[in-house]
Amino acid sequence: MKKSLLVAACMMVAGAAGAGPIDNACMKAGRANNRALCGCIQQVADMTLGTADQRRAAAFFKDPDKAQQVRMSDSASDNDFWARYKNFAATAESYCGG
Repeated sequence: MKKSLLVAACMMVAGAAGAGPIDNACMKAGRANNRALCGCIQQVADMTLGTADQRRAAAFFKDPDKAQQVRMSDSASDNDFWARYKNFAATAESYCGG
């Protein structure tokens, strides 16, 4: 699917869907005080992360140091999560422009 079509789809679905943990954290953080952008990021999270991963990633909005701790961790589960999170972040940046 072309990038512009996916962005449009994300924006449409984001407006109709209920807020998720990423959308809520994004809006509360105020760095992206844009409902459409936060909704698009949530839609990408819905496509790339499970519920537990979304909750964990949402904590990074409030405390970015948590992301650094996970990234530097030697734990296999943290490394697995970080790989999924990096995929989510790259996808969200690509499709949502955030």
